[in-house]
Amino acid sequence: MTLMLLLGACLLTCLGQVAQKFAVESWRGPSLGIAHKLRSPWLWLALASLGFGLLVWLLVLQRLEVGIAYPMLSLNFVLITLVARYLFKESIDTRHWLGVALIIAGVVLLGRHV
Repeated sequence: MTLMLLLGACLLTCLGQVAQKFAVESWRGPSLGIAHKLRSPWLWLALASLGFGLLVWLLVLQRLEVGIAYPMLSLNFVLITLVARYLFKESIDTRHWLGVALIIAGVVLLGRHV
């Protein structure tokens, strides 16, 4: 159950980051007023995802030591890298992929304590 909550917190945070990217992308072009920006569904999805992710994160912290739980959030770097590459078509260099591999190795090592 704890691992599911941790994964849920990561996925909600990732969704929030992606929604933020879509929100700011939708604001490009002619100067839009703040009222128009506040009506962006992407902005509200980002706020909801990040807010709900925070609540799930609090449940995780009730069950795990912060020294174990917090480094596990580095999975967000992995997820966002995959989203950047395959959804936003951003180029990812070899050093970045090596960093992702090291993060995954670290999470696997820490996951043995959960």
